[in-house]
Parts: sequence; structure tokens; C-alpha cells
Amino acid sequence: MEFRRSAGVLLHPTSLPGKFGIGELGSEIYNFIDFLKHSGQTLWQVFPLGPTGYGDSPYQCFSAFAGNPLLISIESLLKEKLLTEDDLTELPGFDPNIIDYGSIIPAKTKLLKKAFANYKSNGSGLKDKIELFNNNNKEWLDDFALFMACKNYHNGVQWSQWEKEIAFREEGAVKKWNEKLADEIEYQKFAQYKFYEQWTEVKKYANENDIKIIGDLPIFIAYDSSDLWANKGLFSVNQETGKLETVAGVPPDYFSATGQLWGNPLYKWEVMKADNFEWWKKRFSQMYELIDIVRIDHFRGFEAYFEIPGDAQTAIKGKWLKAPGIELFTEIKKSLGDLPIIAEDLGVITKEVEELRDMFNFPGMKILQFAFGEEGDKGFLPHNHSKNCVVYSGSHDNDTTRGFFENEKNVGSGIYEWAQKYLNYYGEDMCGAVVNAAYASVADTVVIPMQDLLNLGTEARMNFPGKLGGNWTWRFTWEQIPTQLPSKLNEMANIYERDHKEKTK
Repeated sequence: MEFRRSAGVLLHPTSLPGKFGIGELGSEIYNFIDFLKHSGQTLWQVFPLGPTGYGDSPYQCFSAFAGNPLLISIESLLKEKLLTEDDLTELPGFDPNIIDYGSIIPAKTKLLKKAFANYKSNGSGLKDKIELFNNNNKEWLDDFALFMACKNYHNGVQWSQWEKEIAFREEGAVKKWNEKLADEIEYQKFAQYKFYEQWTEVKKYANENDIKIIGDLPIFIAYDSSDLWANKGLFSVNQETGKLETVAGVPPDYFSATGQLWGNPLYKWEVMKADNFEWWKKRFSQMYELIDIVRIDHFRGFEAYFEIPGDAQTAIKGKWLKAPGIELFTEIKKSLGDLPIIAEDLGVITKEVEELRDMFNFPGMKILQFAFGEEGDKGFLPHNHSKNCVVYSGSHDNDTTRGFFENEKNVGSGIYEWAQKYLNYYGEDMCGAVVNAAYASVADTVVIPMQDLLNLGTEARMNFPGKLGGNWTWRFTWEQIPTQLPSKLNEMANIYERDHKEKTK
């Protein structure tokens, strides 16, 4: 699908301001959409919206279909009288700049449980709406709600450590545990209803303001997920023992002598091909209910994937196997139409991956931070961009652009000076110069992380791959936004002919 020339911002909802310790789907998200509109932006990119597990990563979710209850707006629950101000008296103090998941998860879960209890006692007006939601989402929601109820019953341990009967869904076990945990299951469905209800209104408001939402689809699912637990036959797991037969990762390279052992289960592609990729059709279909454009993370895995033995300690012993990308996307296009998809084609990309991407006219990605210096990827330099690509200053896995240049300057790598010459910029705002170069690119689409628009340093980095803990915690405050930023962005969108609807007054 052709993308119009446009510009947007990368910001996950968890990073929004607000008084409840984490960004929510309340008034601040509407304020952010207003900010995008007044800044001439027509795109807003987010990370996966699912319920996060260990490490709080949105790329390791308990479900590929469910929403994250931590995003549910407490403010909205107060307005609906599902909570009262008295319910908030025991909340801990929250840092406006950093998400402390250790205190937020129990505090917010307690509030959501209270809202559910109030719904049960006096929220009959919602009953029909929730019942309709449950019926419309039955295929994934029943399994997810039971999975989470069982997980909470077993103090959070992964499904393979539960009683064998429910871990492996033996005959009669699902009915038995549905009855045993009926109230918790109903709560899980209530939380999903509130997430979907609130997010649907957010998306509607964004679309009404000519803003499209780019969502993220991680190619692999988590082992500890309702997706695998309920559909073991689709994944590389032994259906009798629960042990992983093979896992995903990447082989040894310049950056790692032992490769990267991701540990995600792989797909049994032959099984999926047998029913014309029905699971994938459902996944894509459901994603387009929540967002407008899908960015596929690790797109190369649809052409070929690195298979590692399930008991391996490193990624040294593995092999590349072909994936049925052509058949999959052909079938999806036949069933769902010509979908707007962005292919994350970073890293070592083969000719075959490029051919798969181009066969379906998916735009790839260009990260400007990767382009600079003698050893940089020259294909990422603006003068080498094609129209059908998406250019970023950096990504959630990189340092902020300001932090990146400050580090390179300190270590004396020469990258900072190289970028100065390329950009013909010798001032103090190198981050701003990179953003300007992204806007000026021939690429149809430009997306800039919010941290770079605010010219923030390493303290605002979102994720550090390989680092345990402390990731996904950054938040901004409105005080950090310069008064002139909307008019500046609007002017750049106008000068570089990036489609926008409103000029700042």
C-alpha cells in the first residue's frame, strides 16, 4: 500500500503524564493527540499494547490479543462512579518522570479490582455491553481470562508449573477451572472490556483529527502466554512435557560471539499452512481494530528464521530455515485486503528478505543514528533513501539521539565530527539537525521519538537490550515541551510537504 508523505511521533501511552504513576487512556492521551494535531503530525506510533510480564517489556506479553490493564484510566473510572476519591487514599506517591512498576502494579490492580467489585454491586448498566464484548471476542478472551486467572491463582509462576491437568488442558480441566476461578475470570474480562472501551475512544478521537496510529506486531509470542498455552500445536513446544523443542534467536556476529538467545517459541509453519494461516489472519484482523498501520518487528523472520535447540544455553548451535512469508502475506491480502504494513528490516538483511518486502510493497525502515561515521550504514543516509520507507532519528532500542552524540563525542569515535560535516551543522543542537534531515528526506514517512523532539539525553532512553530491569520506565511532563515546539514542527511539516491539516495559530 502506498503511504502518503507524512510525519509523526513515537510515544508509548505508558510515557504520558498523569498522577497515577503511569500513562493512561484518560485526559492526558487526548491532550497528546491535540498536541500532535497542532504540531502538524498525522501519525502516532506506539509499542505493542498487550499485558506485560517479567521485565515489563511490551514485546513480551501474556497475549497477542489482550490489552494492558495498566493503561486503563483511573480518572475515567472515577467519572463513571466505578471508583470514588476515597478509594485513592492509600495510593503511594508516584514519580512523574519514572515508572516504578513494583509499586504501580499492585496499587493499580487493587483499584481495578475495587472498580470490578463496584460494577458487580451496582454497575448493571454495563452488563449488556460487557456481555456483547465477551461474545465478540470469545475466541481469544475465554482462553486469556482463564490463563490469567490460573496464573494469579498459582502466584504468577509460568503455566508449565501448574497442576498438570490445567497446564495441559486435559479433558474436563478447562470446565473445572472455569468454575473454580469464575470470579477472577469475570474480573479479567471486565478489565479487558474497560481497556478496549477506552482505547476505542482514543483511536476514534485520533482518527477524527486525521491522525493514524502505527502499532507494533512482534513476530514471536512469549512462551508464558495464553497464545501458546491454549494452542500448543501451533508452536515448537512438546505438548506432553511443555518443554521447548526449538527457540528463536540470531546467530553469532560482530556484536556477540555467542549470538542472541531470545528463547521465544517458533511457529510450526506446516501446521499453520494447513488451515491457510487462520491464527495469523485473526491476529492481523484484531490488530487493525486497535490501530491503523502495523509495523512488523523482526520482519526478516517471515523469510527465514534462526532455529536453536530448545535446551541450548547460547545461540551458537542453530540453523537458518525458510519461512513461508510469500504464502502467508498472499493469504492475508486475499482475506483482509491490501493492508498498510511497515517492515522492520534492520540488521543483516538478505536479498531474499528485500524481495519479500518489495513483493508486497511494504516500506522498510531507516535509522539515522546508524548512518553516520566511516563504519555507518550508508544506505541509511538521507541522500540514499527511497520514497517507500520510514525514516527515524532513533528507535526504542537505541540511546536518544542527543545521548548518542554526546557519548560518541566523549569516546572520540569520530562519528560526531563525521555527522557535523554530513549535516553541515556545527551548532549545539545536533539532535535538532538530525530531526530536520529526517523531515527533509525523500522518504514518504518520518517518525521521531518524543525524546528526540524534546532533545533529551541518555536519562530518557526507553530500552537497553540485554540490560535486566530499569527499562520501559521513561515518562515526559508537559513542562518539558518548549512553547514553540508545535509551531516548529508544523513549519517543518509545511516546508517539507508532509501532509498536515492544521497550522498553528
